[in-house]
Amino acid sequence: MRYMPEPFKIKMVEPIKMTTRAEREAFIRDAHYNAFSLSAEDVYIDLQTDSGTGSMSDSQWGAIMRGDESYSGGRSYYRLIEAGKEIFGYDYVQPVHQGRAAEKVLFPLIVTPGQYVISNMFFDTTRAHVGLAGGRAIDCVCPEGLDSGAYFDFKGNMDVPRLRSLIAEHGAENIAAIVMTITNNSVGGQPVSMANMRETAALAKEHGILVVIDAARYAENAFFIKEREAEFADATPLEITREMFSHGDVFTMSAKKDALVNMGGMLAVREDGPLVDAIKTRVISFEGYLTYGGLAGRDLEAMTTGLYEGLDYDYLRYRIGQMQYLGARLEEAGIPFQNPVGGHAVFIDAGKLLPHIPYDEFPGQALTVELYIEAGIRGCDIGSYMMDRDPETGEQQRAPFEFTRLAIPRRVYTQAHLDVVADALIAIRDRAAGIKGYQITWEPKVLRHFTSHLKPVD
Repeated sequence: MRYMPEPFKIKMVEPIKMTTRAEREAFIRDAHYNAFSLSAEDVYIDLQTDSGTGSMSDSQWGAIMRGDESYSGGRSYYRLIEAGKEIFGYDYVQPVHQGRAAEKVLFPLIVTPGQYVISNMFFDTTRAHVGLAGGRAIDCVCPEGLDSGAYFDFKGNMDVPRLRSLIAEHGAENIAAIVMTITNNSVGGQPVSMANMRETAALAKEHGILVVIDAARYAENAFFIKEREAEFADATPLEITREMFSHGDVFTMSAKKDALVNMGGMLAVREDGPLVDAIKTRVISFEGYLTYGGLAGRDLEAMTTGLYEGLDYDYLRYRIGQMQYLGARLEEAGIPFQNPVGGHAVFIDAGKLLPHIPYDEFPGQALTVELYIEAGIRGCDIGSYMMDRDPETGEQQRAPFEFTRLAIPRRVYTQAHLDVVADALIAIRDRAAGIKGYQITWEPKVLRHFTSHLKPVD
């Protein structure tokens, strides 16, 4: 249970608000029991997401002052392109304002309505953009990833035998793409092995299927490969990253995670060709001119610096170490979670902690609400509540897990904050039997979990 010390010192602090339990009960009620609708100033420890919530370094803040704000052809753009080519090895690198913007540009170009897209596990925005393009998303994570209690080094892997069967069942011509999510967010921030990347890419190439990498947490995945695959024990995270991306054809990236910025993203194609021309047309329509892609020049500079900082081994050791510390405290307390912990979050198995709450009353959301009421901690449901209704039947879909995700922002919280989180979960464990589920009173058709209204089940 040793805490990995920070490889940095603190230069600036931001006060956070302390609230009473009665205040928090009122705040979450007024937010219709949806944590996304809470005011951030009423949250003490915010673990809702690691996306854009991290702290930038002095080097990144310095880079911001060098931002070239030219509309076209700014030097900050060319610096980003050089870094993208060096780190990932792709011919074409396009900045966009965030990851879902890359998905919005890409998927209508590669998906014909009615086609399938298969992933080791889709995250919410990727699944939504496949659907919006007229495709059907299929999850194909390895069996080990579906057992939260059992340890396995690479729970994020693609189930390659099942992938082969899906290709045979649907026909390669009816599969628009294979998406490799690294690390695999929805299954608990779990890593994908290089061996699995190679095997999946080889199968895709055999059938002429495009491989898209969802690359938001590329550096954390590289760290796990270095630590757990003997072949890469002496390789640097940068060297590992170059090989990982050699097994893809396209990647989308939210730079708000491992590139350590508060806003930004990338869309890249390994080899120049017709897809690049089509991407350029859509980027100009949706994001802005090609050389800024919806971002200020200062954002491009900070992202370029962050791409390298996110690959620093000492930083990654500390980063993953925070998850391991929190996981060790929870394991000692007998609180179930996806074991081992992932790279960016600890996923509490709310289905096991609250077994009396059925999936359609959303145990992951129930635990999210209880954490906020208990200690002002904001988490996020990764379960059936996050899944939209079946587009054909309108029925509530059932997720393979009922998780509450505690995503740790990068370079933000200390060991003492993580102890508050562990203590709050222990207190909830002791009164778990009395916690109620929730039902939806209003919801949109797509990505409902961001804005839905809920109420406790009577």
